[in-house]
Amino acid sequence: MSLSRSRTSCVIAATASALAVLTACGGSGADSANKPAGPVTITFWGWAKGSKDVVDAFNASHTDIQVKFEEIPSGTAGGYAKISNAVKAGNAPDLVSIEYSSLPEFVSSGALQDIGDQFTEADRAKLLPQSVELTTLGGKSWAVPFDAAPQAFFYRKDLFATYKVQAPATWDEFRKAAEQVKKADAKARIATFFPDDPTTFEAMAWQAGAQWFKAENDTWKIDTTDAATTKVAAYWQGLLDDGLVHKNASFSPEWTGSLKNGTTIGYLGASWGAGVLKGTLPEQSGKWAVAPMPSWDGKPASGMLGGTSFAVTKDSKQKAAAVTFAEWMSTTEEGVKARIASGTSSAFPAAAALRPVAKKAFDASYYGGQDIYALFEASGASINPNWAWGPTTGTTNTTIKDHFGKITQGGPGITDAVKAGHDATVAELTKRGLKVEG
Repeated sequence: MSLSRSRTSCVIAATASALAVLTACGGSGADSANKPAGPVTITFWGWAKGSKDVVDAFNASHTDIQVKFEEIPSGTAGGYAKISNAVKAGNAPDLVSIEYSSLPEFVSSGALQDIGDQFTEADRAKLLPQSVELTTLGGKSWAVPFDAAPQAFFYRKDLFATYKVQAPATWDEFRKAAEQVKKADAKARIATFFPDDPTTFEAMAWQAGAQWFKAENDTWKIDTTDAATTKVAAYWQGLLDDGLVHKNASFSPEWTGSLKNGTTIGYLGASWGAGVLKGTLPEQSGKWAVAPMPSWDGKPASGMLGGTSFAVTKDSKQKAAAVTFAEWMSTTEEGVKARIASGTSSAFPAAAALRPVAKKAFDASYYGGQDIYALFEASGASINPNWAWGPTTGTTNTTIKDHFGKITQGGPGITDAVKAGHDATVAELTKRGLKVEG
């Protein structure tokens, strides 16, 4: 067990009062610990690109388990609400996609089963420790990590060359580069602030060393006013106030249009963004490159932006089969190849042994043949292990998102939005009867 994971598991296990719901409400499983003995059919809901290809490949190669797949909206676009409603109605699928940030909330609501009897310590030891830690709550295993999502900066290398701008290694250099881009083309910007996506901001706070949620003794400690978060908020407020970045909703027609016409020439994203750009802007093949995320001191540092896990719902009668399929998706060459073969996925597997497989399956010609997986590998290793998500991510992020949308020059700002998210989180935890400090 990694030191990082051991630390968090021990801390969380000790917070019996604050985390009682994490260890008491979740189902223990409706089947035995034995692997499925006969043909069974399971249902799976997800939205990640390539999911149907993966299911088709699994079904074609397995006779003992068959999977029925339903594509649902992404989690925050309605997928999580659909899953929650199905759990409440008693007709949830066996297996669901859940991002790491939302997993504690589903666990605390009793929606999932502990899968530790199926997904063993030996299985977990093969995966990136930071991903395993994010799926281990109260000393129990609640999901199979699929990927990691280390941060990365995607940029138009042709336009950077035209404007004589270097890929920035630090945030100070990023601001200077932003000024150069705007000076070279009054309509162009180096990147975009996404008012609809608090997770991008949270990943940058994570990278800077913030730790918003901490379970200590019997209390949840909430701190969104730490030095790291304050620094990141002030930095981005400055970029917005000075008009150095665009402000568009992520993946909106406005954002996509600005990429197509060259008025946005960079994207602060994560490893999975490599597939997004390739699928969204095929006509720009060869014009993009990937750089490490700028950091405050120039040394490798990353948060995690997204990241998918697969969890078994509480009423599933096919836990063993569901975990078998989840592990096949996450830890086998066949599963990773099937997902990336769709052409729009650039999965960075949590399973270290499969990253060479993912690299080989992904056509990197879009990035001029650059070894982007080597960059993701370094970024993944630098993910700050001290971040943990709380059990009210939906409340936290919805509140911050609402306030991000109101940001204007000279008006309410990022700091106000984060403070509102903090207050809403404390109120929600208190409402749930949990002790909270912050």
